Amino acid sequence: MKKLKQVFSKIYDENINKIYRFIYLKVNSQETAEDLCSETFLKGWQVFKSNKNIENPQAFLYQIARNLVIDHYREKARTQTVSPESSPIADPSADLEGAALVNLEMDAIKTALADLRNDYQEVIIWHYVNDYSVPEIAKMMGKSEGATRVQLHRALKALKDKMAVTVQTS
Repeated sequence: MKKLKQVFSKIYDENINKIYRFIYLKVNSQETAEDLCSETFLKGWQVFKSNKNIENPQAFLYQIARNLVIDHYREKARTQTVSPESSPIADPSADLEGAALVNLEMDAIKTALADLRNDYQEVIIWHYVNDYSVPEIAKMMGKSEGATRVQLHRALKALKDKMAVTVQTS
């Protein structure tokens, strides 16, 4: 059991920040993201300790996180929106003016991202926020690299279109 804990601890350390960012960009608040992130790893541990042969732990954790976000919105019976609160993604070492601009840009991106289809949101977050390569994303999604590239391209185009509409209306 000690060996299992060590292996899962390593998986946790490698994925906690990325899973949190993924969830945060899909829900309304930092507190909700923290709760869902904790629940993701708890459920992951429960399955991991009984089934050590999880082929792709990272994809497995993202699937749990996706399902928890879906369940969250079902339970709350709310539409999916992201509130324009201060972003934890902004670089704290930047000057205040620079940080404010980054936060404004992140707010606009989060708002536009919330209007995209879930699969588009996920591929953008994985590639541009969590720095996964196209082959890694393809493996997590169970798709070919070509199909993943096409989906990423379409998702970016949809995001750019949403951003253009947001800029024109503001």
